Amino acid sequence: MEYVIRGRWAQVRPPSENELKATMMLAVPFVEASAKMRTGFAVDDQNQDYDTAAWTGVLPLKWMPQTPLDDPRSKRKIPVPANIVNYARPQD
Repeated sequence: MEYVIRGRWAQVRPPSENELKATMMLAVPFVEASAKMRTGFAVDDQNQDYDTAAWTGVLPLKWMPQTPLDDPRSKRKIPVPANIVNYARPQD
């Protein structure tokens, strides 16, 4: 949890014995992986897709946090901690 949201461990209750028993950590080594990544439009100026009725373009995607939501079951109104309000992915 500390890797995902720094300082969060100090803000939450420790796990119970049953929670620890019900939790498993699993590490899976990558044997093989494949990815196709780039930015921008097609580099090929002679792309035959430009002469067809197919849409050509880029769909930009972003993974970003949204507005924190209070759990409606909580019996107390507690302000959202700064480390959650100002959340940002760790930069390795």
